[in-house]
Amino acid sequence: MTTMTPRTSTLFLSLLLAGAVHAAPANVPWVADLGNGKYQNPILNADYSDPDAVRVGDTYYMTASSFNSAPGLPLLTSKDLVNWTLVGHALPKQAPVEHFSVPRTGAGVWAPSLRHHDGKFWIFYPDPDHGIYVTTATSFTGPWSEPHLLLPGKGIIDPAPLWDEDGKAWLVHAWAKSRAGKNNIITLRSMSPDGKRLLDSEGKVIVDGNKLPGYRTLEGPKLYKHEGWYYVFAPAGGVEEGWQSVFRSRRIDGPYEDRIVMEQGPTHINGPHQGAWMRAQDGKDWFVHFQDRKAYGRVTHLQPMTWKDGWPIIGQEGPKAGVGNPVTEWVKPVAGQPVAVPPTTDEFAGKTLGLQWQWNANPQAGWHSLTARPGFLRLPVAAFPETRGYVRAAPNILTQKLPATAFTVDTRIELQKAADGDRAGLILNGQTYAAIGLRRQNGALQLVYTVCEPVKPRCQETETVLLAKAPNTVNLRMTMAEGAQARFFYSVDGKDFTPAGASFAATKGHWVGAQMGLYSASDAARASGAHMDVDYFRVSR
Repeated sequence: MTTMTPRTSTLFLSLLLAGAVHAAPANVPWVADLGNGKYQNPILNADYSDPDAVRVGDTYYMTASSFNSAPGLPLLTSKDLVNWTLVGHALPKQAPVEHFSVPRTGAGVWAPSLRHHDGKFWIFYPDPDHGIYVTTATSFTGPWSEPHLLLPGKGIIDPAPLWDEDGKAWLVHAWAKSRAGKNNIITLRSMSPDGKRLLDSEGKVIVDGNKLPGYRTLEGPKLYKHEGWYYVFAPAGGVEEGWQSVFRSRRIDGPYEDRIVMEQGPTHINGPHQGAWMRAQDGKDWFVHFQDRKAYGRVTHLQPMTWKDGWPIIGQEGPKAGVGNPVTEWVKPVAGQPVAVPPTTDEFAGKTLGLQWQWNANPQAGWHSLTARPGFLRLPVAAFPETRGYVRAAPNILTQKLPATAFTVDTRIELQKAADGDRAGLILNGQTYAAIGLRRQNGALQLVYTVCEPVKPRCQETETVLLAKAPNTVNLRMTMAEGAQARFFYSVDGKDFTPAGASFAATKGHWVGAQMGLYSASDAARASGAHMDVDYFRVSR
């Protein structure tokens, strides 16, 4: 019999959490597969915003918005639309690279569109300040091509292509009023089949929400063709209160009829909309979409979809005829697949960071090492004077999505060679934030709990010194309770934990949920050479 050491045991657990071992994950915060042939929503209880997905053969593929986080454009795969594995990112760095060398919160990759055409995968994604980009790959895991700027301009968002049966190619997109001065409309453009250029300069408005009673914030269009009809699936009404509409026409340039096909109704799932229609191997239809849960981000749901008189009904038909309401449980699209969830825990035992990690800006050489001290993540304390009183300005904050509404994070950190101004530790990052970690000040190493509130115009840090003379190695813990209520704890012996302060109400970021992770920054003009070594980052129910 093989005896497992503590580290190989925890490595096995981390592989299990990543879905690499085909067994029910142990102690993970959220599993959508109920194990009885049914699933529960959300299928991804994390901030995979604005999802789009396709099926190729027996495999489903998904991507989502990533905003300023890098790497961007997460890549997920599934065999049953319920159990998802994170397999990579299509965008190692945001383009333009230099522009995103500093945090651009709320900017970057907005709602992308994923398609499979002509033997390769295509992602069309918008940057609201630069335009529409295209990247392609023959294998979903990459390599992906350098992003090509297909349509320069401000406020051009939410693109979706269609290659028609006659060989012509088309692109629909929406508009962001904050940049373009207009919104609530869907524009159609003719595109070269290779996706390299547009064939018209202005396009045509095919759906004008300003002319439809009750419509506002019409956006996120997805263009499909089905049984001789062109369908535009598009959400409206805003992310927290909105609904899913569908528009159809016999001609791609309209005119289009409209119908609301899913809304909250009597359910507790607010604003159900924006996502992707897929047809399973057995011919049944499904729709993935998001639900905005504020500090938790925009979590991903899966709905059954049926047809009635040439119109889809998404979810379960509710009190209004022809209008679906979201379901909380349903029969899985495909039976017999193993349970899988995106990774959260990282033991830092490998040669690369876990795929769950993203930086606050485009990563730079030297920001981390997994070889300087094998089995540990080393994060040099980088100098960013702009972090004085506002650590959130550091581009090298390393975070991941919140994985559920309730969970616990444990980590052990060690700060070495610190100079005054250096600080490092565990953070819950949003427009407000809370952090606990080690700091060097006036020649002393301290353990400090930091809270930055309120949101506007920019939160202000207040600090509580927990240990005036701290050891350079401490155990840190964060617990998240329902309602996005977080508490922080510390321990010097790894056994007895002391609360750092009162409960902290997590807040969302700019278009994203709160994020949890690690920071290591100094407000000095030059780096001191200090570094933080992280032994593990464990996430449990």
